[in-house]
Amino acid sequence: FLGMMLVFEPKEADIMIRPPRDPRASILDRVVIVRICIVALIMLAGAFGSFNWALNQGMSDEAARTVAVTVFVVVEIFYLFNCRSLTRSMLSVGLFSNRWIAAGILGMIGLQLAFIYAPFMNVAFGTAPFGWDAWWRIVLTGIVTYTVVGVEKGLRMLLRRQRNPKSNRA
Repeated sequence: FLGMMLVFEPKEADIMIRPPRDPRASILDRVVIVRICIVALIMLAGAFGSFNWALNQGMSDEAARTVAVTVFVVVEIFYLFNCRSLTRSMLSVGLFSNRWIAAGILGMIGLQLAFIYAPFMNVAFGTAPFGWDAWWRIVLTGIVTYTVVGVEKGLRMLLRRQRNPKSNRA
């Protein structure tokens, strides 16, 4: 659901001054694969850590699983902001410059809240509501994801500028 909103992302301003991509090259290059692995590891650590924390707090198995699933959704929301550009930060792209992404995020949050707190969804999916004490851990995992990917993008940009200072002035 969230990934579909990227279809409506405006083209980046410098797209025509970039060198063309080799048509034989894989869409998933080394940089993208490393980034996906980093996000997956953070997501897994956050989900398992939150799941175990929830069980240790005396939550039911259903509530602990719901916390873990919510970690995945929240991390995906934070990661979406980083996916809007392969090289630029969310702040340079503009937080709400794509209204479709804002609408998609709001829609996803609404669906996730229903998944957690609507009794008919609890019955349909075997979920259970949880308290606000779990939310800060979930959101923190999303913030960590956003920060780590942002730092990785910044480091790559610095390395690119050091290698070729004339072509990457922005």
